[in-house]
Amino acid sequence: MSAAVSSRLPVFPWDKLAPYKSTAAAHPDGIVDLSVGTPVDPVPELIQQALVAAADSPGYPTVWGTTELRDALTGWVERRLGAVSVAHENVLPVVGSKELVAWLPTQLGLGVGDKVAYPRLAYPTYEVGARLCGAEPVVYDDPTELDPAGLKLLWLNSPSNPTGRVLSKDELTRIVAWAREHDVLVFSDECYLELGWEAEPVSVLHPDVCGGTYEGIVAVHSLSKRSNLAGYRAAFIAGDAAVLGELLLIRKHGGMMTPAPVQAATVAALGDDTHVAEQRTRYADRRTALRAALEAHGFRIEHSEASLYLWATRDEPCWDTVAYLAELGILVAPGDFYGPAGDHFVRVAFTATDERVAAAVKRLS
Repeated sequence: MSAAVSSRLPVFPWDKLAPYKSTAAAHPDGIVDLSVGTPVDPVPELIQQALVAAADSPGYPTVWGTTELRDALTGWVERRLGAVSVAHENVLPVVGSKELVAWLPTQLGLGVGDKVAYPRLAYPTYEVGARLCGAEPVVYDDPTELDPAGLKLLWLNSPSNPTGRVLSKDELTRIVAWAREHDVLVFSDECYLELGWEAEPVSVLHPDVCGGTYEGIVAVHSLSKRSNLAGYRAAFIAGDAAVLGELLLIRKHGGMMTPAPVQAATVAALGDDTHVAEQRTRYADRRTALRAALEAHGFRIEHSEASLYLWATRDEPCWDTVAYLAELGILVAPGDFYGPAGDHFVRVAFTATDERVAAAVKRLS
């Protein structure tokens, strides 16, 4: 029975990188892993302290989270995203954003005959979520050009993974208006929103985009990148109270609870901007160094105005580039992991340590 489900899914993409990782690891100075994009810097001390202080948590946590957590979520959404009149009913913690993306179509009750749309170049889990429930995955360049018949869920992703492209406020406003006109639910993956470099990302929850009402729209946010909490699985969604209320009921039955210590750590993380600014500075320096080295080496960088990645090409098949860089001890992600349209690009993460980034720059020079 399990094979009947897994057979709907593509091959897990990262498994394909194994031989190239072995090649890169054989470099005399060791591997520089710029592929997955996992945080490597320490968890800020104040977050660790909050986690430890809540470690004596013998009882079950609640799916909706503590009052303190919901206060922190609503406050951050208003303060950082510019949203207005955000109530507890407009927020819901989730156990990491990938879990939410993968199981959302199932939890929404979608299935055969329904369509789930996402960008042509996109995080692979959008497609996985559609296939898990038997819905039809559909890609787009401009979502307003889609046939709305049968379209039940529209994924936006700004800033984009993998390209770093940012949708403007006008683009978002136009898309949200179209989706509402056709009764299409919008989920906007905004996990990289605090990592804009050459553009200022805007949330779909901003009143200039949504008109001050959250009907038919939900934003997805994560603390993995902004606060180095990938290991904590700390994330949340915010928006349409009716949608979140239904998801809350379902997730209660499924026991999808954020651990109590992680809830406390999330409260601390969302209440502090200093560590976010410090981490941004680290990433900005690494981004500048890697971009200059790649361009000097003959790469062209497209988009990449936000997020934690450089979308790079040498105008050759992506796996040729992966193999070439692996010989230099540098591991990157092939662009076709994110769709056939990426087959001549690689995604280069700047989430390695300063020492490893310096090693990559030296090898590229």
